[in-house]
Amino acid sequence: MARTFVIGDIHGAYHALRQCLARADFDFENDHLVSLGDVCDGWPETRQCIDELLKIRNLTYILGNHDLWTRQWIETGYIDRAWFSQGGEATIKSYPDGVPVKHLELLKNARHYYRADNKLFVHAGINTQLPLEEQGPNIFLWDRNLARIALELYMKEIQGKLSTFDEIYIGHTPIPFAKPIKSCEVWMMDTGAGWSGVLSIMNLETKEIFCSDAVPSLYPGVEGRSKKAG
Repeated sequence: MARTFVIGDIHGAYHALRQCLARADFDFENDHLVSLGDVCDGWPETRQCIDELLKIRNLTYILGNHDLWTRQWIETGYIDRAWFSQGGEATIKSYPDGVPVKHLELLKNARHYYRADNKLFVHAGINTQLPLEEQGPNIFLWDRNLARIALELYMKEIQGKLSTFDEIYIGHTPIPFAKPIKSCEVWMMDTGAGWSGVLSIMNLETKEIFCSDAVPSLYPGVEGRSKKAG
């Protein structure tokens, strides 16, 4: 039976991506993967990460802020200073022979959010006081308010309801834990793969979680994103 998985921010960590898929026994032909974005920037293998994702027949790709930066560079050649210092340099170096058309197509066709069975998947978060149709990329790709509230409630061991969705899955904001956490209906999936943490993938039906090794151990001598990154 086909399964659906969700994965957090990959940030160029191809070895971690491979570990997660292998440990989850992911079926590239039948299973469905929802990527929460920020596959680009940080560790040195953005190209390999995207190549791997393109092998998945049933892939839903959510646009992250780093993916948007990367797409803008591919389309225009412009190198944003903030992007370059926050992982963009590694992405550029991963494409010594140019960017394949299919890679640009993946980024251009990425969704701002994905809804299924009253579950919402979005890179950064949403404004729970507004309909999704009245929001835009500044919120979906950048806003940390939902993540901040969810993390505060989790630390205070307070549970409740923050939205009309049954479940919300977000990346973007790294959490200080080795596995994703659930606060109210919000699953925080960014376990710091772009920094010193791990990459996490989760089976949506069973909530079973599979994690990579600590990413720096997979790239000895290589630094991840700048400490200013987001």
